[in-house]
Amino acid sequence: MDEFSFLPYLDSLGALGYWAVFLIAFFEALAFVGVLVPGATIMVLAGFLATHGYFHIGDLIWFAAFGAILGDAASYYLGTKGTNLFRAENKLLKASHLERAQRYFERHGSKSIFLGRFIGPIRPIVPFVAGLSRMRIRTFLFWNVVSGFAWAIFHLFLGYFFGGAFKAIEAWSTRAGFFVLGLLLVTGVVWLAFKKSAPVIVFLKSVFYSLGAALAANPEVRRLILKHPSLVVFIRRRMNTVAFSGLPLTIFVFAMAYIALLFVGVTADVLTYDVIVQADIRAANALEVFRDADLTRFFTWVTFLGKWKIIVGFLPLVSVLLFVWNRRKFIIPLWVTVIGAELFSFVSKIMVHRPRPLNAFYIEDSFSFPSGHATIAVAFYGFCAYILFRMFTQWKWKANVIGGGFIIIALIGFSRLYLGVHYLSDVWGGYLIGSLWLLFGIALSELLSSRIFDKLNYITVKRSMRIWVTASVGVVGVMLYIGLFMRYHPLLNTYIVERPVVEVIDLYAVRDILAQGQLPSYTETLTGNFQEPLHFIISAESDERLIELFARAGWERADSATLSSISKLASAAILNKGYANAPITSSFWNTMPHDFGFEKMTEKNTVRERHHVRMWKTPIISSDGTHVYVGTSSFDARIKWGITHAISPDIDTEREFVFSSFMNTGIVSQSEKVQFVNPILGSNFSGDPFFTDGNAYIIAIE
Repeated sequence: MDEFSFLPYLDSLGALGYWAVFLIAFFEALAFVGVLVPGATIMVLAGFLATHGYFHIGDLIWFAAFGAILGDAASYYLGTKGTNLFRAENKLLKASHLERAQRYFERHGSKSIFLGRFIGPIRPIVPFVAGLSRMRIRTFLFWNVVSGFAWAIFHLFLGYFFGGAFKAIEAWSTRAGFFVLGLLLVTGVVWLAFKKSAPVIVFLKSVFYSLGAALAANPEVRRLILKHPSLVVFIRRRMNTVAFSGLPLTIFVFAMAYIALLFVGVTADVLTYDVIVQADIRAANALEVFRDADLTRFFTWVTFLGKWKIIVGFLPLVSVLLFVWNRRKFIIPLWVTVIGAELFSFVSKIMVHRPRPLNAFYIEDSFSFPSGHATIAVAFYGFCAYILFRMFTQWKWKANVIGGGFIIIALIGFSRLYLGVHYLSDVWGGYLIGSLWLLFGIALSELLSSRIFDKLNYITVKRSMRIWVTASVGVVGVMLYIGLFMRYHPLLNTYIVERPVVEVIDLYAVRDILAQGQLPSYTETLTGNFQEPLHFIISAESDERLIELFARAGWERADSATLSSISKLASAAILNKGYANAPITSSFWNTMPHDFGFEKMTEKNTVRERHHVRMWKTPIISSDGTHVYVGTSSFDARIKWGITHAISPDIDTEREFVFSSFMNTGIVSQSEKVQFVNPILGSNFSGDPFFTDGNAYIIAIE
């Protein structure tokens, strides 16, 4: 049975589907009931269904937002009536809990309403506690409305944007990988929300402790404890929150096992050439289009931070700092983490044996999967961030350290993609290995007793000497980095990817090749799903002749997508101005982004509305030596979401508009409209619907 076989029945629901979304959002925000309602997941699913036309995304936002707002309002009202539930003699709902909550909301109430909306376990509890603590109604209503719309837009757009890539996401992380992604997101939100809000943590801990005490007093639970004493002792040790060998180590072990399973999953996807590999190839081809000299130079500097020579130089320098600052217990775990991660990455490369991308900026002499730079970035820089996290006492500095470490790790990983020396799954695999060994190193450092290093503690270093050594190590580190980089001259990749040339007698033979599936008849999304069918099959003696055709027809060639052109496009879109050469979003055909983009402004002279054509140079050459190009056309009707265009669904009208402009150039020697594919209804990568009769034009240029 097809996994989406229920979807046709959604058409019969009509407005009931929107009201169902409203009720789910309402009950998900209702005090205590919402803990059992997977509202966020259903919102993402609703956004995904909107990409297939079962819902209108704008209407969904209103229904979901108002449901969430009313749910929080009801929880607030219930909270105002629930103060009598908290008494001093209660074991679970003690009066002290309410007092802590009131003090917390006096200091941090507004941001708690907003951020609490995005934290699953406490989402329906925060407005209830706001009512209990008698938070000002005007303040509550303001943040309730703002957070309600933010929550609805975030989850619905998450499904709407990535709904078409659902299979790729599933292949990337395996089904269980969604849990890790959600856990990381929730952890990050909690961290940002409560890094200065210790009172709420104390409040929640007291609630959980009271709940545990109530369970322990239950007669059935006590009988179970007496019947299995050894199991109870083991569980108590594993759940002990005082010692790291208790609950923290238990969590670490489960996390390490889970990360190992994720790595096995992504490795299997690479070896079996799963959907993830299709996305890898298209992402690599797309990033090559964005490559320019300045960014290439910048990311070459960034990627050098993950070079093994730099890490070999940095390791002893960091060890010296740890020694003089009396943080010697971290030295061994640091070396174990880095060496273990590097060895694991090296062995994995040999086992998987994956070649490097062909369009790399420079040549690497090792295999591609997993990325050694991504591995070492997490292992080394992640462990350094952990050391600083343990050293600092103020939460704001701890948060800054975590944020800084994340930025460095992310930049090194992205540099490998931008320079084209790794695929996306290579970097993901490297991150997983690095995370696995980072957790191992942290666990090792927490388990190592400081008594082991007591013999070294008699070596004391004066504060003035510490500062001098730290400054010296910093200078040496910078000189080492710059010096090695200046001597780093990788062999640039001069290899040009030559696709097999296909010779044909005439343009009608090209149609047959496409119809038989030897080359795609449709454009593709990042994950390989079909989009619009091709509109044009054009033969021209050279690229310059094709560009001349469009120039004579009054079309402007689109600029390459660079930081400068994208910034100019964003400015023109905000100010509603024209930009005749604005860059065009990449689309794929035969795994490659378009080679040429052309556009024509309308009478409104604004980038919010424009005609555009994407063309690809095929490996087909006709018998007279001319090259064959294929292309699609569409009309950008408006800007949606503030970041991309929405196309007009009638792409056939745009096809006719483009063809009529060609006929006025005087250099078209042959043209004919043919039935290319069957009439279809479809949608593009951003969910815009389109319809077409399936016809295409075959055109020859003199």
